[in-house]
Amino acid sequence: MATSYDYAPLFRSSVGFDRVFDLLENAQRARSTNDWPPYDIVKTGDDNYRILIAVAGFTRDDIDITFQSNLLTVAGKKPEGQAEAYLHRGIAYRPFEHRFELADHVRVDGADLSNGLLSIELVREIPEEMKARKILIKSATLVEKPTSPAQIKAHKAA
Repeated sequence: MATSYDYAPLFRSSVGFDRVFDLLENAQRARSTNDWPPYDIVKTGDDNYRILIAVAGFTRDDIDITFQSNLLTVAGKKPEGQAEAYLHRGIAYRPFEHRFELADHVRVDGADLSNGLLSIELVREIPEEMKARKILIKSATLVEKPTSPAQIKAHKAA
């Protein structure tokens, strides 16, 4: 059962949040029911994150990680091998794709595959001009009054 939300009241009282509303609508509309392979998202520090994906049986060559326009895509496809006579096939090598919307200023710091876990390190780096800064308050200087009144020169009528 999908629940839909009306964001119209929020549009009337907010400016510049269009991207946030788009993300909410996309997440609601395109929610995948297939969460295979399983994954974790871990906050490892104030500005550091890690995505762990269980990719048992996949190699580095079988996995493709791309990052473009705040969208991190992790896809895996096992090449078709020789047909072996399996008595039981419990390890799923089916293709997969996970998409993660990343916030502004979050970049991929690296990826590692070890013991069947793909680890993707993320770092949020806020530019210096966007960080909070203290604003100095200057005191107003008094305007000095001239010592003698200004004279207006008039032309004499002829």
